[in-house]
Amino acid sequence: MTLLRVVVGDTGPILRGERVFLRHPTMADHLAWAGLRAESRDFLKPWEPTWPADDLTRPAFRRRIRRYHREIREDIGAPFFIFRNRDDRLVGGLTLSQIRRGVAQSCSLGYWMGARFAGEGYMADAVRTAVTYAFGDLRLHRVEAASMPHNERSIHLLEKAGFRREGLARKYLMIDGVWQDHVLFALVADDPRPRPSTKAGGERVPDVL
Repeated sequence: MTLLRVVVGDTGPILRGERVFLRHPTMADHLAWAGLRAESRDFLKPWEPTWPADDLTRPAFRRRIRRYHREIREDIGAPFFIFRNRDDRLVGGLTLSQIRRGVAQSCSLGYWMGARFAGEGYMADAVRTAVTYAFGDLRLHRVEAASMPHNERSIHLLEKAGFRREGLARKYLMIDGVWQDHVLFALVADDPRPRPSTKAGGERVPDVL
């Protein structure tokens, strides 16, 4: 199990993992976010909904931040940006969305990684950290995720984090302008979760994504 340290700052909870920390986005993140997304456009395009024409502009980012704040207030979402511990550099994003209370106590996990940081294990650490937060502080019972069948990196990451395949949803989401099938995964609070892999001497083995 991942050891999670949650610090409450001016922007809300800060989730400290082994190599990254997660916090809620703010307007001050716009330049770093827009720069990373712009340079990663070709890398991200096959795996995301079509970007609006103004997606990287400051006004569009302001609307995004307002939506994030509303989701946090209404307890229906927990959006995070992912930062590298050693230099506070933005490397990607992760969202716990569609939070459902009552008899469900569940949410959906989504994530993206900047192209230059892929393959370094940062997202694996972020997912482990976010899942620990979901089952702990958010008191959820189930975290769901979906991946296109040909997105081998994402599938590998989810399986390494302990997620189990539950089925195939046909034409589940419109990605890159096309309705795409998705493999459905889930992790429940009492499922076993693998420990981070290490080399001899304690050096971490980079994950695929």
